[in-house]
Amino acid sequence: MNKEQQHISIDLTKKQIEDSPSLNSDKPVSRQFEEAYYGYYGWPMYWEGPDVRDREKWKKSTHAGKAWDPHLRSTHDVSGHYIQAADGEIGHVEDFIIDDETWAIRYLIIDTRNWWPGNNVLISPKWIERVSWSELKVFVNLTRETIKQSPEYTEESLLTRDYETALHRHYNRQGYWVEEPVAKEHSR
Repeated sequence: MNKEQQHISIDLTKKQIEDSPSLNSDKPVSRQFEEAYYGYYGWPMYWEGPDVRDREKWKKSTHAGKAWDPHLRSTHDVSGHYIQAADGEIGHVEDFIIDDETWAIRYLIIDTRNWWPGNNVLISPKWIERVSWSELKVFVNLTRETIKQSPEYTEESLLTRDYETALHRHYNRQGYWVEEPVAKEHSR
């Protein structure tokens, strides 16, 4: 940055900037967008590491048959979907809990008030078998009774490790924190 002239010099033409891929504020930034954006400018992608220096070789490798992923969705697209337990419907997706450090979706908040005088409960996305976009349903391999007996979640609840441990113990599932410390060590 040139502080005296108060401008930033860039190695792009006005036409390149005008024709660059548009970033729509209502859509999530996805790997597909990043590939299109970096590809447009001929830049190596940060996730391929610092050894990607040959621009022509990089262009060939990144444009070889990659297509837009039609299954990529935002949390907004899943909100309101019904939860289909192994033995019937049990609620709908009310909201999400997102880890503010890793941006991982940790839990879906399930509203069950239309199925029994209601509680909100949490379900991990790791427990989802599949999502049916046409039926607007999220399928989980859990029984209605198991979900119904899950520890209640309220906005006032503190999502502590003790609460999460009890939740995972209730569902007889391993906590995400058991697997992730190793992954965090490798990413440093």
